[in-house]
Amino acid sequence: WKADEMLHKKHQDPQLRIACVGRSAEQGCLYSAIVNDLHRAAGRSGVGTVMASKNLKAVVVRGTKGIANIHDPASFLKTVAEGKKVLADNAVTGGGLPQFGTQVLMNVINEIGSLPARNMQDTQFEGANNISAEAMAAPRKSDGKANLTRNAACFGCTIACGRISTIDQGHFSVKTKPEYWSASGGLEYEAAWALGADTGVDDLDALTYANFLCNEDGMDPISFGSTVAAAMEMFQMGVITTETTGGLELNFGSAEVLTRCAELVATGEGFGRDLALGSKRLCDKYGHPELSMTVKGQEFPAYDPRGIQGMGLAYATSNRGACHLRGYTVASEVLGIPEKTDPSETAGKAGLVKAFQDATAAVDSAGLCIFTTFAWTMDNIAPQVDAACEGDWSSENLMALGERVWNLERLFNLRAGLTSKDDTLPPRFFDEPSKSGPTDGATSGLAEMLPEYYQLRGWNEAGEPGGDTMARLGLS
Repeated sequence: WKADEMLHKKHQDPQLRIACVGRSAEQGCLYSAIVNDLHRAAGRSGVGTVMASKNLKAVVVRGTKGIANIHDPASFLKTVAEGKKVLADNAVTGGGLPQFGTQVLMNVINEIGSLPARNMQDTQFEGANNISAEAMAAPRKSDGKANLTRNAACFGCTIACGRISTIDQGHFSVKTKPEYWSASGGLEYEAAWALGADTGVDDLDALTYANFLCNEDGMDPISFGSTVAAAMEMFQMGVITTETTGGLELNFGSAEVLTRCAELVATGEGFGRDLALGSKRLCDKYGHPELSMTVKGQEFPAYDPRGIQGMGLAYATSNRGACHLRGYTVASEVLGIPEKTDPSETAGKAGLVKAFQDATAAVDSAGLCIFTTFAWTMDNIAPQVDAACEGDWSSENLMALGERVWNLERLFNLRAGLTSKDDTLPPRFFDEPSKSGPTDGATSGLAEMLPEYYQLRGWNEAGEPGGDTMARLGLS
């Protein structure tokens, strides 16, 4: 935040935008993010750590050329205006997201028995309502003010799903820290889950403070919270002790411990250095790799694969490890977008996951936010891309581009040494059935879905793209 302030003062232009790394990246935290506009981020996979390793602190940009140099400016403005109306008229992008943000999902996912809790040992969290969108909007008992002050938009966005929040000034986390009394970026669903349900903490102000630190110091809150949760489970088992942690009692549900861990990771002090390793390396270090809830080294997001089967396949096959932003089948399996599928069923999920992955790769390539696809189909997106870029950008060609991108990423991973053995989930999801709610007794059906997925992708049994697939996609 200090660097952002200094750069704005230096350049004296309210329209500039800054992408910056925080001190966690400088300290070598392996899940550091690149933060822009103080509380939005390229959050996952440690990209901030890589940026800091190049001795690059920030990139400042200011657009000046408008859209005159794109392929067809008039058509572009027309299609964008049409797209904005579709977003405004949609119940999700024009209503739910602006009003509640992504936090609208907290109680929804908990009620269907797919909200992971306490390092994903459980599939429901008894404190979910205390850290939900509804809780953020309700007046606090302590001071009568709500955690949520307003919604906010990323640059140029009409949805405005972001949250701006405040912390009760009397809360233990900020009582002596007036620099955190001002409003700043509030909890998104993934952050609220990772900092809250996954660690067993239902103190909304504590979660907000930890989230402020993640924004200020550039830490991915998903990986941070999941790593703390893994440490808490090992503490529960006696593998990690207070001697290891410098006196911290890493009990599930401790708001004080959660906030202190965030401070230690940010500064690279004490047990924070272990937590900065991420869940996989932390669990490897203490001899319990099975307790790391990761795929390909990246921590899980907030949907349990025992209850939402398509997400299990999406996690396992994601090219960057466990991720909800590479194939968000929750849209179909839970929200019914574009059509409803049964989250408990494995049948048909291979095709669903492939379609979501290819479409997402295309949308990402266009530079669009994935949330637009709650309202837009490729028929809305393709005309915008076609107006902006030369070439015949039909819906079909965009989907083909997405498939090509997905296979290119797969080829990169194969050459880097990953194999089909990495397309899996932690043992917990096969060996430990869900304990509560509508998903009681469920385990992941990955073994039923993965062979069909490979077949639909045109890959062999080893998960390698075949010659015909390579030729069809122009990758031979």
